[in-house]
Amino acid sequence: MTMAAADDEIWQALDLEASTTSTIVLVAAGIALLAVVVRAPWRFARNVITIVHEAGHALVAVLAGRRLQGIRLHSDTSGVTVSRGKPEGAGMVLTALAGYPAPALLGLAFSGFVAGANLSAVLGIAAALLLGVLIMVRNAYGVFAVVVSAGVLAGVALLAPPGMQAAFVYLMTWFLLLGSVRPVFELQAKRRRGAARDSDIDQLARLTGLPAAIWLLVLGVLIGSCVALGGMLLIEPAVR
Repeated sequence: MTMAAADDEIWQALDLEASTTSTIVLVAAGIALLAVVVRAPWRFARNVITIVHEAGHALVAVLAGRRLQGIRLHSDTSGVTVSRGKPEGAGMVLTALAGYPAPALLGLAFSGFVAGANLSAVLGIAAALLLGVLIMVRNAYGVFAVVVSAGVLAGVALLAPPGMQAAFVYLMTWFLLLGSVRPVFELQAKRRRGAARDSDIDQLARLTGLPAAIWLLVLGVLIGSCVALGGMLLIEPAVR
């Protein structure tokens, strides 16, 4: 099968013309970028990044054999995930490392599903993630943030026509990719002011003995790679 034929199958699966989907890809990317770089929308949209960030900590903690105690999401878009287990070792290192790359990794996974025209998988995974976080949230604002996010997702999944669903999935995927970058710069800015002494990378430095700057570089490379690859998967059909 040629690449062009594969692209045609994607458009048919989305019930959209190729030109329409190409427009959706590019417009969604522009809106997501604005949501990340403009302060006012970022202030609210960052809650989504925080939910995924804490979900990353929680999932890896469970996979590493730690006991998950709960998740708290705060109105300043910060969050914390509490788990019990050995205070050091590979499991704790992986748990501390998982938060910042989680949105980029999820965005990359969504990009793969979108490239395969599997929108239902994207919506299903997003729903499962929100349900898992909702079960573990231990404060009122956290419940509010997750319920609002779930309400938007449910409205699109149940009520929106295929074109709107495609636009939403592309927008969500682009936002996860692009939105994963800014928190890393915010983290470094806070550390320069001495306002993030117990950040994930500072915990990693204490756990491993490697400087926090090394872990910041690791995060940057991992997130940047996900953004580049995910962006290529999303934009390739539009370019063609």
